Parts: sequence; C-alpha cells; structure tokens
Amino acid sequence: MKIARVESRCECQAHLVAELDEARSVVRGFVSDHSRGREILAPANATKKIGDKQVDVGWSCPMCTRNTLRTFNVETLSYG
Repeated sequence: MKIARVESRCECQAHLVAELDEARSVVRGFVSDHSRGREILAPANATKKIGDKQVDVGWSCPMCTRNTLRTFNVETLSYG
C-alpha cells in the first residue's frame, strides 16, 4: 500500500502528521516530537470532497486538546 504524508502545525505549535492511503483515508495520525525523539498518537480523520481536488484532514491534538482542520491539494500528494 502506498502512503502519502501530510503535515501541519497546531495553534500550540505541535507538529501534526497524518499518513493517507491512495483512497485518501487516514492510516495513522500523530504528533512528531523531535526534541524528545518520539511520536505521540493524535487521532486524525480525512474528509474527501467528491469531484474536488482537495482533502480535509482533522486532528485531535494531544498537546492542547484542540481540534485542528487543514485542507490539502490532492495533486501535491506524493505516495511512496
């Protein structure tokens, strides 16, 4: 299965990451904590817009408990 990775910052500056499969569903969501060298689970989900070239990814930030929603352009996703 090929995976694309999208990244964003929460309002608290946590580094949010979600891995999407080719159907643009979230496989895994987490916060990347580079200073401590670890990853913390951050529940995430994706909403696909039929016919559009965008996908919305929402995270529940474990650092500050905010819900963060970001829109990504599907054409820029790189699967590897």
